[in-house]
Parts: sequence; C-alpha cells; structure tokens
Amino acid sequence: MDPLFASLVLAATMVITLVAGVWIGISLAAVGYVALAFFTHRPPGLLFGTTLWGASNSWALTALPMFIWMGEILFRSRLAEDMFRGLAPWMQRLPGRLLHTNVVGCGIFAAISGSSAATAATVGKMTIPELRRRGYDDFMILGSLAGSGTLGLLIPPSITMIVYGVAAQVSIARLFMAGVIPGIVLMLMFSLIVGGYALLYPARVPPADPSMPFMAKLSESRRLIPVVLLIILVLGSIYAGFATPTESAVLGVVGAVILALATGGFTWTMMWESIGGAVRTTCMIGMILSGAAFLSTAMGFTGLPVRFADWIVAMNLSPLALIAALTVVFIIMGCFIDGISMVVLTTSVLLPAVSAAGIDLLWFGIFVVLVVEMAQVTPPVGFNLYVIQSLANRRMGYVGLASLPFFAGMIVMVAIVTAAPGLVSWLPNQMFGHP
Repeated sequence: MDPLFASLVLAATMVITLVAGVWIGISLAAVGYVALAFFTHRPPGLLFGTTLWGASNSWALTALPMFIWMGEILFRSRLAEDMFRGLAPWMQRLPGRLLHTNVVGCGIFAAISGSSAATAATVGKMTIPELRRRGYDDFMILGSLAGSGTLGLLIPPSITMIVYGVAAQVSIARLFMAGVIPGIVLMLMFSLIVGGYALLYPARVPPADPSMPFMAKLSESRRLIPVVLLIILVLGSIYAGFATPTESAVLGVVGAVILALATGGFTWTMMWESIGGAVRTTCMIGMILSGAAFLSTAMGFTGLPVRFADWIVAMNLSPLALIAALTVVFIIMGCFIDGISMVVLTTSVLLPAVSAAGIDLLWFGIFVVLVVEMAQVTPPVGFNLYVIQSLANRRMGYVGLASLPFFAGMIVMVAIVTAAPGLVSWLPNQMFGHP
C-alpha cells in the first residue's frame, strides 16, 4: 500500500461526503469503511459493529448528556437575567462598562454549562436587548458575546474536554482542573480587549449610570448566589473528591432543577423542551463519536497514523514548531468542521505524533480546546456566529468581523500556554499530584 495514495483517497472521500451534505458522523464512518475495504483485509462490517458498541459503552461518556441537559435547563430558566442584574452594578466604572457583563457572565455560565453555544445563547438572550436599550455599540456587544461564549469549552465542566479525555484516554478530572487557570487568564484578556476598544472609541460607549451605593450593589449581587451555589456543587464535588465528573454532572442536573423551581422558572413544558434539546445534542455528538471511533480503528489497521508519526519524528521538528504547524492546521480545519468533529477526527492521527514529540497529552488537551474555541468563531461553520446572528438579526459577515479581536486574543492565549505550560499543569498537580 502506498501511504500517499491511501491518504489522498481517504481525504478525497471525506471532502466529497462533507461537500455532499452527508452528516459528519456518517462521513467519518464512510471514510473508515473505505480504508478497511480497499487498504486492508479486515471485514468492515464486523469491525463497525464491535467498534460502535465499544465507543458508546463508556461510563465516562455518561457525563456528556447530563452536562448538556443541565445547560438546557439553565438556558430556559431565569438565571441569565438574575446574573446580569447581579453583575451590572460592579461594571459601571470599568472601561467598556456593561460590555464586561458579556465576558464575566459567559465565564460564570461556562462554569455550569460546558457548551459554548449554550453559554453564548443563554447570556446573549438577556444582554443583547439590554445593552442595545442602553445605547451600546452593536459591534462590541456581538463580538464580546461571540468570543466570550467560547469560554464554555475551556472553563470546566467542558463537553469538549470530556470528548478529548475519552478519545485520548486522559483523566477528565485532571483536564477540568487544567482548564481553570487558562480560562481565567482568557477572561481577563477578553476584558482587556473590551477595555481597549472603549478607550479607542469612547463615543461608542454610553456614559455610566448614576453611582449606586455600596450596600445597594451588595443587595443586587445576591442574585448571583444561586449561580455560585451551582458552581460549588458541580466543581466543588470534583475538587473535594466527593464525586467523579459523571456523578457531578448528575448533581448539576438536580441542582439546576432545584434552582428552576426556586426562581419560578420551572414548568413542565420547559422540562420537556430541555429533555428534547439535550437528546438532540447528545445524539448528534454520539453519532460523531461513533463514526470517529470506527475511523480511528480503521486508521489503526492501515498503519497510516504510525507512519504519520514516524514522518513527524523524521522531520526533527521541535515541539514548538510542531505546535505552530498544528495551530495553523486547526485554524484552517475550523473554517469547515465543528469543534467536536475536529477533536475526534484528529486525535487518532495526531496523538501518536504528539506523544513521539514528547508533548504532554494533558497540556495538548488544553491546546486542542483553545484551537477548537477559535473554530467556534470562524465562518462558515462557527456555531457561536450562528447563535449570535440569530439572536441579533445581523449578517454573518458583521458578526464574524466583530469577533475578530477575540479570535486574535485566543491566538495570543495559545502562545501564552505554550511559553508557560505551568499554567495548565500546576492546578491538576496540586489537586491530584503528579501523574
């Protein structure tokens, strides 16, 4: 078998199926079938059945539908409104003022959601009309929301981290911890971008509201208590060793239902809608994971990933050069493939090469999450752009241009974690010890 010819055939199969509009999970499985049927002597049908069962029969994946369901419940509750009213009084004196509620609000909701699109949609449905009513510029409203919504992937719990942890066989709890400090740093970077924009274009930011007494600010901040309690329940149970990520996801669903009941946002219609939304999203991701697992098995039988890893090693690329090259590859892929698909599609091919280059797979997981965040704001497939476009009734090009400064901020963040890998490894090492 000629490796170059096989690679070209498989790449062409993938491109043709995607361009034809075939679902991504089926496209991945089709490429795996072609790989087995034409480049090995293995029976594709038998391997597909066993691989499908093995990929779906994973206890770690149980956390996935639970976190998705929790996000769906919160999306339909009053938490977003309460969060805005609790944060707004403290943002008035910062450059950019209430625009920071998008950044901080997305950061807080990311800690109880796990989904980028759900984070952007939940915060956006409250802040967009409110900020417009107060006279803020649409460009930075939508840009900060699209960019900050990506924090749902980096700040734990994260659906993308769960998918990567299962695919790469890396501890999900350690991945969750590894994302905390980079997530906070990225939040600060987004706030700096908002502040810099406000200083450059002061006419586009309305004057501050009348100053509110300190005790009145504290009174408004009580609206944040339910959100903070849910964060403590979900993440604190993991940090304290009381629950696994899967068990904490169940606790999160229970907590979300209790909050919906306590805030008056619970109805049976809302509950059924949240279940339906969670089922649809989980089935979509499950199909992608199953197709990718079959493709990974097929690729293993062809030997192409090993040859690719050997080729990378033979090039004698330094880890820094490899990361730079992979960043470019992921940015290009992000224009055409959604984030979850990027993770499951590339892990089977890249992980052997990454391991051979001596790169820590825990650190690489955070790197992958960062570049997947970029994919959320790169047209034409950026999910966050579609979410913001539907909420704001703006053209896709306008929303994409508005998110460009935050896309640049994510590239800077990749450079920061590359230069200072301790930002990723310090907290999980403190919580769980060195691996």
